[in-house]
Amino acid sequence: MGLQQQEKSFQRKILERPLRWMARAVLRKYQPKIIGITGSVGKTSTKEAIALVLAERFVIRKNESNYNNEIGIPLTILGMKTGGRSLVLWLAVVWRWLQLMTNKELYPEILILEMAIDRPGDMEYLLSFIPVDIGVVTNISGSHLEFFGTLAAIAKEKGLILTELDREGVAIVNADNPYTVKLLKKTKAQTVFSYGFDESATLRAESVHWQESMFDGLLFRLRYESKVLPVRLPFVIAQHHIPAVLAAMAVGLSLKLNLVEMTQSLAEFRSLSGRMRPLEGVNGSVVIDDTYNSSPASLESAFQTLQSVPANRRVAILGDMLELGATSERDHKRVAEWLQQYSVERAILVGTRMRKAYEELLKMGWSEHQVWWLESPVRAGEIATQWIVPGDVVLCKGSQGMRIEIAVKTLLAHPDQADELLCRQSSEWKARAFQSV
Repeated sequence: MGLQQQEKSFQRKILERPLRWMARAVLRKYQPKIIGITGSVGKTSTKEAIALVLAERFVIRKNESNYNNEIGIPLTILGMKTGGRSLVLWLAVVWRWLQLMTNKELYPEILILEMAIDRPGDMEYLLSFIPVDIGVVTNISGSHLEFFGTLAAIAKEKGLILTELDREGVAIVNADNPYTVKLLKKTKAQTVFSYGFDESATLRAESVHWQESMFDGLLFRLRYESKVLPVRLPFVIAQHHIPAVLAAMAVGLSLKLNLVEMTQSLAEFRSLSGRMRPLEGVNGSVVIDDTYNSSPASLESAFQTLQSVPANRRVAILGDMLELGATSERDHKRVAEWLQQYSVERAILVGTRMRKAYEELLKMGWSEHQVWWLESPVRAGEIATQWIVPGDVVLCKGSQGMRIEIAVKTLLAHPDQADELLCRQSSEWKARAFQSV
């Protein structure tokens, strides 16, 4: 562990206990309804979709940015930003807490909390002071497998958000994931919803297609009980974002909202920066920016979308998938199989782990004019711009530490818009080096 990481760890240990205590006191005083969202992928999109639906009827608050952990969630409850290394700013957090406790203020009716779980014990800690009323589990996959060892262990930890619900709680899970479906057997909640594409889902999406073209967004039919409704998502291109919309509808139904009105609200749902956003690229190309993060499950979903897109050529710029533990080598070798399976014609692979995929592709007969391997993302965009032509579609994806958005900026037709369009454009993130080991 480096000196900077040690300082952050020390700071967290100092802050966790008082922040937890202050957050618990505020929740006891104001008693908002709490929606907790966890899962391996799709948490943030689900949080945003839920907020979009509920904001029409309720006073809400959601975590912003990456305020989804032991420090960020209490700050969200207090309605404050981190004090960083400033004692004055942390004193302002304490002052704000005193104001909340000594006065009766207008406080949100509903808190929508994304609850990130990286290591064993994380969910138990969060639930020790956050009384979740509606628990949503989006997906269980290999993200953070390095720290849990098995998918079953990940499911058990994340599943605490449902097993700790009381009878009056609401449990909502993804019907397409076998691990999340099993969690419903362990909850005491009497109200349960499942969502997805599986026929067993309480809310089911079917007949998914683009309206006119990729840039016109998706259209699908929603089935719920005896109702069938069309749902239009003009700003979404990836089918794997639909479950977030379905989860939001399930939350709305649990709160007695009108289904038709919810579909109208969700027409404004947009994929966030770095999450399957189509952007105008150089030389008449299209860049699909999915650089926020990466895991085997989300990467294969991205490939499925890429294959469905009409293109002159399909190109991929991929960075390492981090925190996969013992399955890392196997999963990176599988990337080579996916590149072949999903009709990708050229690839630039970045990072020490992606070298496994590079070597596999060479064994499959790919030439050095089809695939490149780089240690750093800096030159990835430069290499691609040398041969990208009109009609090419470029998928860019990697784990956060790999900083593949650096390559995307080079590929933009209007790089001056990068701060507006791309993820991780703060001065703090720009100062960080990519993670190569």
